[in-house]
Amino acid sequence: MKAEARAPKMTRGSVAAVLVPGKPDSAGAQFFIVLADQPSLDNQYTVFGRDRRGHRGAAEDFRGAGGREGRRLPSASRSSTSPSATRRPSRSSPRPPQQLGAYRAVLDTSAGPITIEFFIDKAPGTVRQFMRLAASGVYNGMAFHRVAPGFVIQTGALSSRAAPLTEKQQALVHNLAPEFNDTKHVKGIVSMARGDAPDSATTSFFIVTGAASALDGVYTAFGQVVDGMAAVDAIEAAPRTGEAPNTRIDLKTVRIERKN
Repeated sequence: MKAEARAPKMTRGSVAAVLVPGKPDSAGAQFFIVLADQPSLDNQYTVFGRDRRGHRGAAEDFRGAGGREGRRLPSASRSSTSPSATRRPSRSSPRPPQQLGAYRAVLDTSAGPITIEFFIDKAPGTVRQFMRLAASGVYNGMAFHRVAPGFVIQTGALSSRAAPLTEKQQALVHNLAPEFNDTKHVKGIVSMARGDAPDSATTSFFIVTGAASALDGVYTAFGQVVDGMAAVDAIEAAPRTGEAPNTRIDLKTVRIERKN
């Protein structure tokens, strides 16, 4: 079909035809729905409709329910710099926590994909909020701003985001109640960064790359890497100045998907 850029802005809820890269007149039967504003796609696709439910956002799928040793601990505010898809359940009620265990997150990074499975039994509120942020596109276009070899790699800082949050995305960001648990912070564990206050975690999180017992019981561990440790190792090995990577390491998207 011939391209028809009738509504060129790729905003949340837009429905557009899939194209073959570099061929603007290649639209066929396939289409996609935008779950977060994607200005980088403006004027490139034929937008032919709007999903009114999608306009509310897939984030509603996961709405609420309810160092020592000479190292600097992961801080939610520490930073060296300034389309997600999910199945949509019924909006009539939140997913029971046990159902969230059927999902996992895939981090698309410039070093390769990293797959995380969640500890829904240990940190249900944190897992639900992480899913909401990911589904709304909050994590899209961020960076791994901190690399501390043998300790952690950290991302999720809003100051590292390539574009500002939309108003709807901003409304989703809030401090999290701590869910400290008995998970040991060993290589591959995913945990929320925070400031001095136990309830100061918001969006920033880290992946542990070595034994970090100083974090046990005082940071909320909510998942673990089950695939993609090669990408974690590559990020950890990136050239850096202090703990700041010399070249930007992108967190392109975080996709929430059902486990196979």
